[in-house]
Amino acid sequence: MLVFEKVRWKNILSTGNVFTEVQLNRSPNTLIVGDNGSGKSTILDALCYVLFSRPFRKVTKKQLVNSVNQKGASIEVEFSVGTKKYKVIRSIKTYGSQPFEIYVDGNLINQTGDSKDYQEMLETTILKLNFKSFTQIVILGNSNFIPFMQLSGPQRREIIEDLLDIKIFSAMNTLLKDQVNENKTKLTEIKYHIELIKDKISIQKKFIDEVKQTNTDKVDSNNAEIEKSKATILNAQKKIENLDGQIKELLESTKEQNPLQNKLGKITAMEESLERKIKTLKKDIEFYDKHDECPTCNQTITEEIKSTNKNQKNKKIVEVQEALKELEIKYQETNKKVEHVLNISKLVTSKQTEHSTESANISALNNYIGKLNDENTNLSTDRQDIGKENQKLANLTKQMTDGRIQQETLTKEKSLYEVASMMLKDQGIKTKIIKQYVPIINKLVNKYLAQMDFFVNFELDENFVEVIKSRHRDEFTYDSFSEGEKMRIDLALLFTWRTIARMKNSTNTNLLIMDEVFDASLDVSGCEEFLKLIHEMGGDQNCFVITHKGDLLQDKFFSSIRFEKHKNFSRIAA
Repeated sequence: MLVFEKVRWKNILSTGNVFTEVQLNRSPNTLIVGDNGSGKSTILDALCYVLFSRPFRKVTKKQLVNSVNQKGASIEVEFSVGTKKYKVIRSIKTYGSQPFEIYVDGNLINQTGDSKDYQEMLETTILKLNFKSFTQIVILGNSNFIPFMQLSGPQRREIIEDLLDIKIFSAMNTLLKDQVNENKTKLTEIKYHIELIKDKISIQKKFIDEVKQTNTDKVDSNNAEIEKSKATILNAQKKIENLDGQIKELLESTKEQNPLQNKLGKITAMEESLERKIKTLKKDIEFYDKHDECPTCNQTITEEIKSTNKNQKNKKIVEVQEALKELEIKYQETNKKVEHVLNISKLVTSKQTEHSTESANISALNNYIGKLNDENTNLSTDRQDIGKENQKLANLTKQMTDGRIQQETLTKEKSLYEVASMMLKDQGIKTKIIKQYVPIINKLVNKYLAQMDFFVNFELDENFVEVIKSRHRDEFTYDSFSEGEKMRIDLALLFTWRTIARMKNSTNTNLLIMDEVFDASLDVSGCEEFLKLIHEMGGDQNCFVITHKGDLLQDKFFSSIRFEKHKNFSRIAA
């Protein structure tokens, strides 16, 4: 239970630089009286501002600070929740940050960097009340109070959810929306990821097939070239073997070349010797023709000697010429043999050249085969690389499987979120809980209406739409009634909410403050019935009634507080 104990303030509205303090648990009911403008309603603004950082009435923060002192505005409230004692202090500055402190059992609660988070902690964790619920359950003011029946449907629902402590479902729904959005994002991402993996797998398969086909075709082509080259080499080797035989055989025929050339040289030398001999013989004959005596011994050469010597020499010339003819014949025969041998040598050279060409072709083809084999080896290495590409394909396939598993998980999560979302919506589990309390709410409202001598049948449905039946069971709406009757309905709802809060122990509090209720629309009978309700509230409740009709109600309350103006500042009269 939230038990308010004390509130004190200074430099607020017409209050001066001395704290005004009100003991909030002083008695079951207290009458607050004073003339108009004496500051008796300041307690409402002080409580709302210190707890929710906003005044009860429609005044600005600047207007809330005392216009004379214009500084030092401060409000303190003390309350307990269970065994813990709390104290909240909030000061007001016309500019800059607003000092705000929360103490529990005398220790300051660490302040977060953001005052909004600090305020949210106060409302949700400690008070378990927000401003709207506070002004429906704790404060009933005549100035700017908006009765429950004049609130919109969502605003009514918010207050009821606070009372029934089911706002947790709204918070869960908010969190769920974030999870749904995150799930949706992840599903979109995983779908895109899966489609991307599909494309990668398709490209990888195509690449592997192309590499395999290219390698196979190239290896087959290389093998065909190797076989063709081997066949060519085999033919060349056979040709070389034939050439080796032919060259060997021809070389046997050229063994006589040197002897024949030597013989031809000798014949040539002999011919030259014989020709020189003929020239010498002819020269000797010419000597006998031109000389009659010997130039050496000066003896006369006779004709007989000349004739004899000339005949001998001519005969010798004939013999030599015959020898030359024989030598010429031998020379021609030998020369023919030499030419034949030279032709054979040329043929040998041609065969040897052909042999060298074939050998070079064999060497080139062997190199070519070696290159083709090396290329096939590299292609085999490429096949090993295809193994790596297959591993890449396997990894992509695993990623696809993992992605589908993740997609399936996210899809299941999505289904669960959809079910949870249906449960957490306003028409879900909250409506079922509210339906259970609607009959209790209606029963309590009608009970309090009857206690205030207003006999109508008031009903709210789960959407908080009212149906009011009166007279001959005619149906009415809230706006169909007079202001006094509306006030009775508002008061009945106020007491109903407090009773429900006490039953739920959610926003159960000891404090109730009503501002000028008796000065508004209630008639004498309504006031009497209302006073009965106040007195029947119980010993743990502390009700404060603010009015300027103190003289008429003074004897009907356990205690009273009078506010007055002293030197233009409000204070509690002694």
